[in-house]
Amino acid sequence: MEKIQDCNSKSLVALPGSLVLHLFRLLGHQDQSSWQKYILAYFLLVRKGCYFSGESKKHSDVFCDISELDFFPYATDSDSEELELKEQKPVPKALSGGDSSGNRSNDCYFPGLHDDLSQDCLAWASRSDHPSISCLNKRFNLLMNSGYLYKLRRKYGIVEHWVYLACSLMPWEAFDPSQRRWMRLPRMPCDECFSCADKESLAVGTQLLVFGREYTGLAIWVYNLLTRSWSPCAPMNLPRCLLASGSSGEIAIVAGGCDKNGQVLRSVELYNSETGHWETVPGMNLPRRLASGFFMDGKFYVIGGVSSQRDSLTCGEEYSLETRTWRRILDMYPGGTSASQSPPLVAVVNSQLYAADQSTNVVKKYDKANNAWDVVKPLPVRADSSNGWGLAFKACGDRLLVIGGHRGPRGEVILLHSWCPEGGEDWEVLSVKERAGVFVYNCAIMGC
Repeated sequence: MEKIQDCNSKSLVALPGSLVLHLFRLLGHQDQSSWQKYILAYFLLVRKGCYFSGESKKHSDVFCDISELDFFPYATDSDSEELELKEQKPVPKALSGGDSSGNRSNDCYFPGLHDDLSQDCLAWASRSDHPSISCLNKRFNLLMNSGYLYKLRRKYGIVEHWVYLACSLMPWEAFDPSQRRWMRLPRMPCDECFSCADKESLAVGTQLLVFGREYTGLAIWVYNLLTRSWSPCAPMNLPRCLLASGSSGEIAIVAGGCDKNGQVLRSVELYNSETGHWETVPGMNLPRRLASGFFMDGKFYVIGGVSSQRDSLTCGEEYSLETRTWRRILDMYPGGTSASQSPPLVAVVNSQLYAADQSTNVVKKYDKANNAWDVVKPLPVRADSSNGWGLAFKACGDRLLVIGGHRGPRGEVILLHSWCPEGGEDWEVLSVKERAGVFVYNCAIMGC
């Protein structure tokens, strides 16, 4: 198989046919000439791959199984495809080529198509295809690593949700629900203490943040989706663990937790993933640790947790980003959280709050008007066996995910269950992850 210039791949890659459907959707209101330009862009990209080696190839030769790429080598798993996301180094080359003023150069993305239109095309490509697109040549590589396409995706409301998971016998992995594909992240270059200690995780923008403790103290590692690599994150103004957190777009908020001396905190910080900067914001009314945080209706909430070894908190707190003030909500989480229980397992789908009850193994829905919880349906796995620990309960687009371990005839496996609250169907098994133990240590959902 011939090599592509400026790429270590062993085969040629083309965008999937589903991209054409995305182009139709994007240009449903455009005139016929615009339709033709975008359709032409797709086929030009396919053709462009044919000539990177300097020789013409048949059109059918351009398409290949992505498993042939050593850029994405497969790992072995009996029930699912698994890829390895290797670190991608950005290429120091300035963007050039055509623009909306009518100026074009031979270095444009698609010959005969303005760069702004080409970038609109590429914004509709699946996140799974981004590494393959960056492998086409240096210019595509730079564009994919610049983050500009994700800004376009936000502009057009294009969101794909991936699951990032760390279980007992494997490093961090990503799962694409639409492709049902597992991808292994590079190993985190942390010390042994961080690897073995308890950790919290948070996905914000195109970053995955992992909070933990190293030999030198509390630390944060960040995985960058654009470069597919780990790096130390800027420290918080007041480092902490056992914190509550939530994200909305490019910002995240962490609240409460414990400092390095074990003192329970009420302080709060806001993180901007675009700048990598932490900002201290007004603190909560009460200090709390082992609480859960989430965004709902444009506001940030914290519920549950304990203020001391014995004092369980049943109240919640609501933070307005506009007024920078906190409002206390009495009995928002009846029963509270004991020191032996996991933080509340909560998720927000379509502005509705759901919780997985750790003691009764049911899903509950929060009634905003009456400040009460209603039972919706049973959980697909037990949460009471370990007081909620080792189980992930997350929102993934318009669906709820329950990720937990199971011991059966095939040994220990991790099951990913999915359910659409507005669909009415039963739980669906998205994936069965073998040789992963039965305990989910960390889980985060990245939507971008």
